[in-house]
Amino acid sequence: MFDNLFKPEHLIIILVIALLIFGPSKLPGLGKGLGEAFRGFKEGIKGGPDTPDTTAKQETAAKSESVTPQVK
Repeated sequence: MFDNLFKPEHLIIILVIALLIFGPSKLPGLGKGLGEAFRGFKEGIKGGPDTPDTTAKQETAAKSESVTPQVK
């Protein structure tokens, strides 16, 4: 039943539909967010402690957000 579920033609149709719904400007951001979500999920499953690089980046991002006001 699911033998040939993801043929190249199906993937192209899915990509075209996503492009029509989200537009070309938001599609890269959605891909980046999805990749970060998968990465976080994999790290959560491993259950290992955060690496020093990740912790340092998070602290730097938190400091820059508190210093820089965001205008909407």
